[in-house]
Amino acid sequence: MASWGRRSFVVVAYRIGAFSKVNLQGRTARIRIDGGSCRRHPFNPGVSVPHPWPCNSMASLFLAGRFKSSIAGNQVDSRHNDEDDDDNQAIDFPGGKVAYTTELKFISGSSDKRIPCYRVLGDNGELIKGVDFEKVNEELAVKMYRDMVTLQVMDTFFYEAQRQGRISFYMTSFGEEAVNISSAAALTKDDIIMPQYREHGILLWRGFTLQEFANQCFGNKDDVGKGRQMPIHYGSSNHNFVTISSPIATQLPQAAGMAYSLKTDRKDACVVAFIGDGGTSEGDFHAGLNFAAVMEAPVIFVCRNNGWAISTPISEQFRSDGVAVKGQAYGIPSIRVDGTDALAVYSAIRAARNMAVNEQRPVLVEVRSHHM
Repeated sequence: MASWGRRSFVVVAYRIGAFSKVNLQGRTARIRIDGGSCRRHPFNPGVSVPHPWPCNSMASLFLAGRFKSSIAGNQVDSRHNDEDDDDNQAIDFPGGKVAYTTELKFISGSSDKRIPCYRVLGDNGELIKGVDFEKVNEELAVKMYRDMVTLQVMDTFFYEAQRQGRISFYMTSFGEEAVNISSAAALTKDDIIMPQYREHGILLWRGFTLQEFANQCFGNKDDVGKGRQMPIHYGSSNHNFVTISSPIATQLPQAAGMAYSLKTDRKDACVVAFIGDGGTSEGDFHAGLNFAAVMEAPVIFVCRNNGWAISTPISEQFRSDGVAVKGQAYGIPSIRVDGTDALAVYSAIRAARNMAVNEQRPVLVEVRSHHM
């Protein structure tokens, strides 16, 4: 063991030697690589002691390469007006200044006014007067309509095949066609999709053929996954569509990490992760949002809220005002959209993408839909 430790030390020291010209200044340790290493004494900052193991150097190198937050430290608590402050005093706390107050008051668990739902079209399909939305040309509108109809017909065929026992498993997008197709239309082909179960319409939009869908569902010899996945667990690297994974919400922390890699590579793209309302009850939902917010990763979280997690209503899942309000707790801009309104979904996802890519930050979109 001692011999292994000496060899490991030599290997690590050699690796770090390549960074001998890097002058790193940390908050808790000062690493001097070219002439040995040292760190501050934990109780006496003026005294340096030998650094026993150089692994902290690698951590410092990682921190040196990280993007510094443009938000943390510059936040101001907007819940209190200046006239409510205790002599306008504030505590300069990590994360931003917080005003003092002499009023003993708890923040309400829910607002009296619910978050409104953005829409473009009225109940009869007419354009609402004065609405702010992203216009689409005739060619794009026709393709959106054609793909929504195609998706519904494809779902009908495969669902009936599953009920007949020809395939073992299938999940439809009935009632949520606009969520699929409008989102796909608003994105670019370079944007990476991290789907849940009902986003195969995005693959359809990007050129995945009906035959390829059939190959995957039946697991035949032409299936790109060689029949190793359950039906409807699609994936295609050619279409930037990450293979669907059965466990709920595991793709959200992965999406945050993948988006951060796009950020470090300075790519003009974002990651779009989809989830159902039931997935917000998973720990990975909160971990993914917090990770993305802290790292300021260009990722769009799209939650399809149809009111039910299989047979569990949202009233038994959370007490908050839906899903959009959860983004505020993590410092993520959020919006609630009518998922049956194709133009509203298109406009919201388009705006969310511009925000994610240009401002390099995550966005949460709650899409209210009715799954049939």
